[in-house]
Amino acid sequence: MKELMIQIAGDITLSENSGLTMKKWRNIFGISQSDLSKYLKISPSTISDYEAGRRQSPGTNVVRRFVNALIEIDAKRGGSVIKRLTEQTNKMSEFFELHEFANGITISDFAKLINGIIVTNKEVADTKKIYGYTLINSLKVILDLPYDKFQLMYGKVSERAFIFTSVSTGRSPLVVIRIAPTHPTVIVLHGLKKEALDRLAIKISEREGIPIILTNKPISEIKSELNRI
Repeated sequence: MKELMIQIAGDITLSENSGLTMKKWRNIFGISQSDLSKYLKISPSTISDYEAGRRQSPGTNVVRRFVNALIEIDAKRGGSVIKRLTEQTNKMSEFFELHEFANGITISDFAKLINGIIVTNKEVADTKKIYGYTLINSLKVILDLPYDKFQLMYGKVSERAFIFTSVSTGRSPLVVIRIAPTHPTVIVLHGLKKEALDRLAIKISEREGIPIILTNKPISEIKSELNRI
């Protein structure tokens, strides 16, 4: 349930049009503006204004109340939408794992924890912070993950590290990142030697300002280190 709520809140927060995204989720849950407004004890016109972009993007408190309302209304109706969406979210574990940090850490400190070497954009490593990581099976994501699910890999915040496993040259992960609407703060290519790193991957990294880190530290040890943060 928590993962589903994070997914909805993150989708709204990261959207370029949060109002339309709120409308999308309201429709997914099959809840009318009238029913939602009654539950939130606000006027239907307020919800309409958000969805039409006549109000400024909702703050954290509004998004939290909105998400809670969707979940609670559906639960009272039997929870059919929650069940369907939760099953879909659980399936995403085949493609990636998410973890959020209690506190942000710099890219430099992050690299030390995973025994990584920063190979591009080193100048930002001491100033930029990340607040979580996503462990990604690169082959499975690139070949099988529907594009409309890509945004789920960002969890609560986009200021995070994408750790790609099953990497051969690094080109495919960087190309995917290049065309995505949102970018992670840093990219980790696991098990890849520096001399094997694709030149196009380096160019994309430098152009987008996203550092690349290479590491051979066992994934189990990386997770153990990072999950303590």
